[in-house]
Amino acid sequence: MNLLNKNIGWNFDNSYVRLPKILMSKIKPIKVKSPKIKIINYNLATKLNLNLHSINKKQLALIFSGNNLPRGTESIAQAYAGHQFGYFTMLGDGRATLIGEHIDNLKNRFDIQFKGSGKTPYSRNGDGRAAIGPMLREYLISEAMHGLNIPTTRSLAVVTTGEKVFRDKIQEGAILTRVASSHIRIGTFQFLAMQGNISALKKLVNYTINRHYPELSKNKNPAISLLEALIEKQISLIVNWMRVGFVHGVLNTDNVSLAGETIDYGPCAFIDNYNPKKVFSSIDIQGRYSFINQEIITHWNISRFAETLIPLFSKDKKKAINIGTNIINDFTSNFKKKWQQMMKKKLGFYGDFPEDEKFIKKILLWMETNNADYTNTFLYLMEKNRKISDIYNDSKFIEIYKEWKNRINKNSVPKKIYMKLMKINNPEFIPRNYLVEQALNDVNENDDYIKFNKLINIYKNPYKKNDKMIEFQKSPSLNFIENYKTFCGT
Repeated sequence: MNLLNKNIGWNFDNSYVRLPKILMSKIKPIKVKSPKIKIINYNLATKLNLNLHSINKKQLALIFSGNNLPRGTESIAQAYAGHQFGYFTMLGDGRATLIGEHIDNLKNRFDIQFKGSGKTPYSRNGDGRAAIGPMLREYLISEAMHGLNIPTTRSLAVVTTGEKVFRDKIQEGAILTRVASSHIRIGTFQFLAMQGNISALKKLVNYTINRHYPELSKNKNPAISLLEALIEKQISLIVNWMRVGFVHGVLNTDNVSLAGETIDYGPCAFIDNYNPKKVFSSIDIQGRYSFINQEIITHWNISRFAETLIPLFSKDKKKAINIGTNIINDFTSNFKKKWQQMMKKKLGFYGDFPEDEKFIKKILLWMETNNADYTNTFLYLMEKNRKISDIYNDSKFIEIYKEWKNRINKNSVPKKIYMKLMKINNPEFIPRNYLVEQALNDVNENDDYIKFNKLINIYKNPYKKNDKMIEFQKSPSLNFIENYKTFCGT
């Protein structure tokens, strides 16, 4: 065991376990029958200063299945709560174990978590296991999000367990190794608030600030500073999601990271045609977590976070509520400002002109009315000669294009500057839902990873134009778009 640590480079220093014990249960991953490595993220391993080439895949499978834990790990399942579809419930890691915190050579701290590692005290009626499809889906989408320059948890490995899991059908069991800046969630604070444990809540606030916002540590009121910091982080994150057309699908309070990272890739997807009301989750009947609602839901989630901190804002409850309310009230205007700035970058607009907001609404309305592809429309603006779709021959779009040209001619910078701005904000490639499903189907049906690995390589550089990969930019049929649903498999 010590030799493996030395060869690989594991460096565990587990700070979360020193928090109040009510926040966790100490439990090790349940050993599996016959683990096998299916995919290893060697690039991520190198960034973590881990040398996974130093040992064979059989030994790696034992590690990443939880059968053979490295020295220095202190495995726990975290307790937390959450509003799921608006309803509050007590939760926790029902099929995940956090084995510890790895420190890289730059002193960065990363949670190493196994998903699908067996039952925990929070599993309720679940089996604590996961299927290969959802684990590979999280691996693919989280790595694509990283390539898109959006804060996210990442995936280090996927192993199969040699055991079957029972869902709608019998599937191959798997475990994913997730790497995160932390797994502290709004739901973690809600858990303590519901217990009325103010002492533990203070410790969690200080811990979160020390881990993620050390620049706030000397502020007069840490709780107020933390709320303000999280609002800024979340607005930036959601605006980035909307920049690339990402829909989280289950933006519950237990899926909002205090580190400001995208976390939990269940029924998530990317919009093809621009439909602001698009919902992908099979159970989201009311459209709570639609593309356009991500702003509203984030505002709602942040409000729930503020409620947990009220006892720490001031000893005077009325004053404390006013403090939280005043901070939350700025959310909408701040979000609108950041969203408009983002859209102007996608359009290549420099400077501020009165007609900018009107134009943004106009082009989005045209996309929605004509079922135009969100990603490809901006690519067409960047390069009119692209053979993406005949839809851009539409007379109304031709007028919009002329209007866009007139606007960018007002830019105070040369073409190469505004084109560069557009290129770094408009991806050439996104994880098209039909391509993701094709790749996962090949794995499930034939254990064939050719398409999966090809997508992984494409999404490493999603802003780089590649005419040989134009097939990966095509929109699916309208029938596929209208009927596509995702499920909470992760």
